[in-house]
Amino acid sequence: MMGAEFSEVPGRMRIKRFSWLVVCLSAGCGLGAGVGIAQDAIPTAAWRIPIGTPPVNPGGRIPELTTNIDDGYWQGAPVGGFGAGTFSRSYRGHFERWHVKAGVHKYQDVPANQFAVFAQSEGEAPVAMALAVGKPANGTLGAWNWGYPAGDGEYAAVYPKSWFAYGTKALPVKLTVEQFSPVLPDNYKETSYPVAVYKWTAENPSDKPITVSILFSWTNMVGWFRDQSRTLDGALNQQNVNRYEKETLKAGAMSGIVFDRLREGAVSEEWDGQFAIATLGGTGAEVTYTGTYFPQGDGGEVWGPFAKDGRLPNVDARVASSGDPLAGAIAVRFTLAAHEKRVVPMALSWDLPVVQFGGGRKWLKHYTHFFGSNGTNAWKIARTALENADTWSKAIDDWQRPVIADEKKPAWYRAELFNELYYLADGGTVWAHELAGIGNPKHPSSKDADSFSYMECFDYPFYGTSDVRFYGSFPILRFWPEIEKQEMREYTDTIPESNPQKYIWSWKSLRDRQLVEFTRKTAGAAPHDLGAPQEDPLVNANQYNYQDVSNWRDLNSKYVLMIWRDYFLTGSKDLTFLRYSWPAVQQAMEHLKQYDTDGDGLIENGGFPDQTYDDWIATGESSYTGGLYLAALKATALMAEKLGQPSKAKAYSELFARARTAYEKKLWNGSYFRYAVKGEQTDAIQAEQLAGQWYADLTGLGEIVPAAESRSALKRVYDYNVMKFANGEMGAINGIGADGTLLHHNPQVEEVWVGTTFSIASHMIAEGMTAEGFATAKGINNVVWRDRGYFFRTPEAYNIHGMYRAGMYMRPAAIWAMEYALEKR
Repeated sequence: MMGAEFSEVPGRMRIKRFSWLVVCLSAGCGLGAGVGIAQDAIPTAAWRIPIGTPPVNPGGRIPELTTNIDDGYWQGAPVGGFGAGTFSRSYRGHFERWHVKAGVHKYQDVPANQFAVFAQSEGEAPVAMALAVGKPANGTLGAWNWGYPAGDGEYAAVYPKSWFAYGTKALPVKLTVEQFSPVLPDNYKETSYPVAVYKWTAENPSDKPITVSILFSWTNMVGWFRDQSRTLDGALNQQNVNRYEKETLKAGAMSGIVFDRLREGAVSEEWDGQFAIATLGGTGAEVTYTGTYFPQGDGGEVWGPFAKDGRLPNVDARVASSGDPLAGAIAVRFTLAAHEKRVVPMALSWDLPVVQFGGGRKWLKHYTHFFGSNGTNAWKIARTALENADTWSKAIDDWQRPVIADEKKPAWYRAELFNELYYLADGGTVWAHELAGIGNPKHPSSKDADSFSYMECFDYPFYGTSDVRFYGSFPILRFWPEIEKQEMREYTDTIPESNPQKYIWSWKSLRDRQLVEFTRKTAGAAPHDLGAPQEDPLVNANQYNYQDVSNWRDLNSKYVLMIWRDYFLTGSKDLTFLRYSWPAVQQAMEHLKQYDTDGDGLIENGGFPDQTYDDWIATGESSYTGGLYLAALKATALMAEKLGQPSKAKAYSELFARARTAYEKKLWNGSYFRYAVKGEQTDAIQAEQLAGQWYADLTGLGEIVPAAESRSALKRVYDYNVMKFANGEMGAINGIGADGTLLHHNPQVEEVWVGTTFSIASHMIAEGMTAEGFATAKGINNVVWRDRGYFFRTPEAYNIHGMYRAGMYMRPAAIWAMEYALEKR
């Protein structure tokens, strides 16, 4: 990385950051200088859709799953750094999706959060229009012009950037906005910032001068993110105040509005803090403002003057709210000569420093290391964004260019690689340290670095779900390896823990029609998750109770394999990381030995869904969990060798050899590995039957099964699970009959799982089946990004009808495993 250096935060993770060269501190940088982007400069490979136009064949959640979130197909890329809270502007132009309170999903349009444009060609009547398709409900802001035509221009995205390239059917000026947060690789500072940059480029396509004004309006949302509901109906507006601010910088005059509230002392509650909107003026620019207006009226006090000449009245009423919402707006007005182009940078920041979960524990977000934790630094954060916007934008481009410009790879794949990264920030992500000190003294990893995790999904709100992050954590490892290792150290801390509290085993109680108990956490068992937001996550693990996860067969193997992966794929040099994990690795592997009841060296499944397919029963030895166990044995032997313990390395190698013999004997049928020796559909072709070999291929473990058998099994998966399902156009179905018939004995066998399909594609590529791998993965792109409208809410699963389960899911980031496989070829 360019100019990398290290700085120290006392008692915390080393903060690797960019040594920013502030190149934008000369007069006039804010407007007319700086780096803009013309519409034809948006990356060719970017995913695109006409503004405000529905997909041709939109899908939705599986009808029976009425509690699953389904907000519709308008979703756009989120803004906000890791652990900062995020929100999204839909591709029809409305700010609608809010993941501001950690672990809580809210979806509701806030009409006064909006951009608008005024444009007047010389000698022509002016045009003023909100830059969104569709009017707000209930006549809110009815004085505004909400007539922007659907389809006039394109929305494009290569996360963390997205663009609106507006058309000229309704406007005489050509407008483009580039919007992003500084989510940057190998960066542990700016990547956490609670800020969004909106860089506007205005082009005059005519031979006459055009006067243009860009308006940015925002609502004071302090106090809006308090509850667990999925709407903003519970928003409280008590003692909120807005104020206009202006500051002279080397780059010019910074102007904007701070959205605050009346309080004594520093912020202490998670819903409290500030927002700010700001812009940098420059030569020829005029910034006007309305500090406070009533957003539930018709908005005429803003729209009347703006629609007249592009100016706001420069009023700053210092009223406080007593239940009524407040909003404020700024406008930047300038004149473009014929064919001239100008850049207008704007920033939106939020300083909400406290995280609080259901159990009451409070945390301070990672960005507070750099801006303080008093909750009154939104203006400072916005200033930082305006001063560094060009540098950040270039850094993102430099990061993405080698992939985005690589025309040897399909364009759909290049775009989806980056767009599936959205969930790393948007998944209820926490990156923080405890406000009152370490709550669990058995978790020493939190002494030296901020804790990090994000949720499986908002429908299954469990932090760091280990059987899922086994797939979805590849990009975290690739681009933020220190964060990845920190989360694995958090898991390491939990391995020896026990929690004897009894809970209801939901699946078995429903099946047996009586209450069945299970123990929350057994010593030696890798947890399913690091906790849930409704309780005490990162301190109290294993909140999931659908299955008895202390007796799952895949979690321990996956824990061990992730430890090995994180060591191996970061250069095989971090012995400190291995040493920290080694006692827990050994305990996890010893724990699994109890499941080898016949003494052949291979563990057996327990006759209930005891792995990531938590509705699919396996009994006795199975290809999925058995293969993972084989790979974990090999990884443990190599770890022992690296740590100078040859006797243990020898013991694990010998156990691997015995277990492999049993695996071959009991599961190989001459062309593929059977699902299991007993249970449901034992001869079914499981798409992911060789998950252990997949990890082995990527992490230098070598052959878990003979290469010819691996290739044969993958070919059978491609020919049957991919090509005999939906004509090969929808990815890999989880299970299919040996004769190619579709199976229906449980819901998951007849689903396509997005993340596991990517893992299978990665495995195919690693084994030399590159064309088949890309064809398999293309089925996912067809459903999610081309046909059904699941963009920026990529689901865990969908059925043959293209209807989904569990949107906004962790596992699909496994697409980055395909990059690792390509690099291994």
